[in-house]
Amino acid sequence: MPKLTIAAPAKVNLHLRITAKRPDGFHDLESLFASLDFGDTLHFEVLDADEALELRMEGEGKAAAVPPEQNIIYRAVSLFRSRTGYRRGLWIRVEKRIPLGGGLGGGSSDAASTLLALNSLAGCPLDAASLAETAAALGSDAPFFLAETGAAWVRGRGELVRPLAAPQNLWLVLVNPGFSSGTAAAFRLLDGYRAACGAQPAACPPEDELVRALAGSPKTWPFVNDFLPVFTGDSGQDFGHGSTAGAYRDMLAALGKLGADFAGLSGSGATCFGVFTDREQALGAERILSQTWKFVKYSFLLARRAIAVLE
Repeated sequence: MPKLTIAAPAKVNLHLRITAKRPDGFHDLESLFASLDFGDTLHFEVLDADEALELRMEGEGKAAAVPPEQNIIYRAVSLFRSRTGYRRGLWIRVEKRIPLGGGLGGGSSDAASTLLALNSLAGCPLDAASLAETAAALGSDAPFFLAETGAAWVRGRGELVRPLAAPQNLWLVLVNPGFSSGTAAAFRLLDGYRAACGAQPAACPPEDELVRALAGSPKTWPFVNDFLPVFTGDSGQDFGHGSTAGAYRDMLAALGKLGADFAGLSGSGATCFGVFTDREQALGAERILSQTWKFVKYSFLLARRAIAVLE
């Protein structure tokens, strides 16, 4: 029976600005996404029994407490079947490496990779536009992971993706403190912070200027993350992250001290990252930070998305 293996890369938000809250309850955003040479690996095998679905999670963040019907991979399979009529049975094995609730897009990447894999196994019944629409129904980050690009300027709820050339010869160190940051809860904290303080979205250069900055030295990047003042306590008020604000501050400070040219928060947390122009400094930072933090990973930016492998 046909088999397929596909990578589900992690991403970082080099820049993340949350703008208006939408009538549907979600938020509009403006963000620079970049995918990493690090992530999950998904293996698919077609079964004889129609509509059978077996899912095995291995490794980091197995999400054992999540009921199967709530798992985003199950949801992606169900949605693909409903939109295409594809009924072949499936056995899916996931090598899970991306920390849950880490702001690295693990769930959305798994969902997008599942759609790409199923579309390939089913003979490509969905075109690119239909795939993107299906992905958007599963998660705000998912459309980015369908694009054959290493980086993108992303707007709207995440469905408007402008592919960009990812800068090369940069090395990243990811640091996760060992706790998760739920997306919905993070947005509630941000809304509460803005309401209480009268704060407005961060003032930033226009889109084209930010995109041009991506090609420059990380030391000069004007990028921001609107969640940082809330999570680090820099707003001067405790909006629910009082017990973890020190961890965020310590991670960012340590990355800077160890030579990162730029340090930031990815997504709505909890992973921080440092961008290095010196590979040896990045590897040294990984070794040192691993002595303190639960999850530390050296990586680099992908030039483009990897291609699925059929067996």
